[in-house]
Amino acid sequence: MALSSKKELSQIAATPKLTITLIFFFVLFLTALGNTNTNTVGSELLKVAPSEFAGTVRTVVDVLQDITSILSEFGSGFGDSRLSNAVSDCLELLDMSSDELDWSVSATQSPKGKHNSTGNTSSDLRTWLSAALANQDTCMDGFDGTNGIVKGLVSTGLGQVMSLLQQLLTQVNPVSDHYTFSSPQGHFPPWVKPGERKLLQAANGVSFDAVVAADGTGNFTKVMDAVLAAPNYSMQRYVIHIKRGVYNENVEIKKKKWNLMMVGDGMDNTVISGNRSFIDGWTTFRSATFAVSGRGFVARDITFQNTAGPEKHQAVALRSDSDLSVFFRCGIFGYQDSLYTHTMRQFYRECKISGTVDFIFGDATAIFQNCHISAKKGLPNQKNTITAHGRKNPDEPTGFSIQFCNISADYDLVNSINNNSNNSIGTYLGRPWKPYSRTVFMQSYISDVLRPEGWLEWNGDFALDTLYYAEYMNYGPGAGVANRVKWPGYHVMNDSSQASNFTVSQFIEGNLWLPSTGVTFTAGLGGV
Repeated sequence: MALSSKKELSQIAATPKLTITLIFFFVLFLTALGNTNTNTVGSELLKVAPSEFAGTVRTVVDVLQDITSILSEFGSGFGDSRLSNAVSDCLELLDMSSDELDWSVSATQSPKGKHNSTGNTSSDLRTWLSAALANQDTCMDGFDGTNGIVKGLVSTGLGQVMSLLQQLLTQVNPVSDHYTFSSPQGHFPPWVKPGERKLLQAANGVSFDAVVAADGTGNFTKVMDAVLAAPNYSMQRYVIHIKRGVYNENVEIKKKKWNLMMVGDGMDNTVISGNRSFIDGWTTFRSATFAVSGRGFVARDITFQNTAGPEKHQAVALRSDSDLSVFFRCGIFGYQDSLYTHTMRQFYRECKISGTVDFIFGDATAIFQNCHISAKKGLPNQKNTITAHGRKNPDEPTGFSIQFCNISADYDLVNSINNNSNNSIGTYLGRPWKPYSRTVFMQSYISDVLRPEGWLEWNGDFALDTLYYAEYMNYGPGAGVANRVKWPGYHVMNDSSQASNFTVSQFIEGNLWLPSTGVTFTAGLGGV
């Protein structure tokens, strides 16, 4: 959505100024702590002194401020809605980056702070810095299809920001958990309050803070109205029940809305539907029917769909920038770019996800367990690619891990294949959107919808030696690896210790935060 006034633009432009002030005082505080703090924090968490780390962050925020000032002059888009949407996206993304940098400085100052998200400060830092890095790329991508003037004006600054963020990523030590959690299914971390544990454990009878009902029997008739009424920066769950019905609206849960939980009446009954697309003038980022940025979001028993169709190209059903977000028994349906796992740590369990081109994409650290992932029939001669991961730097902890899932053809593709015996519609596990794209399929059923080579190039030999694609103990008629691609970055895993790196407990630090959501999960490689 385009920004509506100069006042709004000036408010956004002013936001990083507060961040600069806060960081300045963080730097002063860290300097005053002297060698003791440097030894305890720097030697374990950072490869540099915390004051040096904070100083680099301050430089990044200064540049973000400059870019924001430039973009604010083009908020109206001069009558060009695509340009206006791109500028609006960038302002929001730069603002999110400022927050992520603020969290990072705070965490180095107080590694055991109560507002840190998992208790593993290293994982938190690398996640937030990776998100800030991805935000800059998304900002640039949004200008595709515009005249390029604004993109040219900000590209130098964005390049500087990306370079500094990559430098910051190299300064964080990948430290193992300081908090161990031995029984994820039956216990909760100590910071989850007893009352909340009971609420989250309950499969039914959850006490709702708000009810949305299209027929007027709830507190709200629109999902977005319930979101706007929810508290900001809540440290407790705020639960919204969305009754059965089709809600034709675009929902955006902004960064201030922490710990929202949405419970529907089943993915076949509660449907949030939209039809924004790239062809109709929206950026991919803003095309999402449902978008969430606030930390700790949980959705259960809801469908998110984009009905634009394959001819409208990029058309997102669900986008998540929410750190520690969970989607349980949800439907995510579209065609190209159905699910945008943009950034942060995410978990999907028992979901149904369908699409055509790159229909699970983004630069998140995401795990999919027990999900049904279906390729659909797209445009004539179009190839289906299930994933397109966007890791740009090898120091990012991001990637996709797809475990215990069912990979098959949706009904429309099945019919097309049956009517075309040579199966000219190729379906592939993924292709490399960015140079260090990382995706692992393990312990999953793969049907004969998959082409024998398994994976598809993005453009010639781009990223084939830097990507990391792997398969481990999959089964089904499409799981054979004898005819898979021979790229340097492709691996057939035979070692369980390698595969363990992509499990819930290790890849997304799930033992530290998933229990507080009440969702079922498998921490390691064993048992479905």
